[in-house]
Amino acid sequence: MTNIYSDNYLKNQIESATREQLLIMFYEGAIRFVTRAENAVKENNVEQRNYCINKASAIIAELSVTLDHEIGGNIAADLEALYDFMNRELIKANVSNSLDPLETVRRLLTELSNTWTQAIEINRKKATSSFAQDDNYKPLSIAL
Repeated sequence: MTNIYSDNYLKNQIESATREQLLIMFYEGAIRFVTRAENAVKENNVEQRNYCINKASAIIAELSVTLDHEIGGNIAADLEALYDFMNRELIKANVSNSLDPLETVRRLLTELSNTWTQAIEINRKKATSSFAQDDNYKPLSIAL
């Protein structure tokens, strides 16, 4: 029964997440699978390594196809190239049973996740700040 509750919790968490939260969840999931793949390489667990690398690769592919090249321009193109590189590294890790490509991908995913988290926070603060400076802004109050 615990599995049903955790599945429902995850489903609700995903369905109620903002686009920004979903982006970070994708990165966290990919990092988690790459880390598990690293452990599988260390334990020489081929089946687990293959499974985790495929999951990480699928998440990275999803990040790539959701890029908006019209709005993102060069940044979207650079991210697409980086995602392609990461997927090539994952293939290399799977074929060679090597840790180095996995470590590279995990490091890149972590840096991107941290960068997006900071950008989201800066954007949120700017939005909150400009909203509060609006002359028509009136904070909610409760009449007692």
